[in-house]
Amino acid sequence: MADALATRLTELLAPVVEGAGLFLEGVETTKAGRYSTVRVVVDLPDGEGDIDLDTVAVATRAVSEALDDADPVKGQYTLEVLSPGAERPLTTPRHFRRAVGRTVAVTTAAGTLTGTLVATDEDDLTLDVDGAATTLALGEVTEARTLVVL
Repeated sequence: MADALATRLTELLAPVVEGAGLFLEGVETTKAGRYSTVRVVVDLPDGEGDIDLDTVAVATRAVSEALDDADPVKGQYTLEVLSPGAERPLTTPRHFRRAVGRTVAVTTAAGTLTGTLVATDEDDLTLDVDGAATTLALGEVTEARTLVVL
């Protein structure tokens, strides 16, 4: 039932989030007793850069209005609109494009490499690992995530 609600919310909210200039990364619903949480993850549509709080605030207002109008969630709920976070998993070509210039950890069957993602396209990614360029096929990647380096 939660999956059906998440699907309905995704269909409802994708154009709303797009209208706010963002990409709908995902919708998750959780229930704890009488209360529910609707978590809406938004990101920039593509390319490099960071999402700012003002943009998230605009999206939050638009999402809240759409939910109020459609009333798809029964009972009381808390709405959370957030970005994917600093150390996010990279699972699609768009995620990798968004991570260009950042430090990433990429795991393949041969092991894990950590470096700066310098380029990517629909098929490959190139990491700068200690000054050496390493190209990997996206199809070989079993896990990848951005890292925060202090």
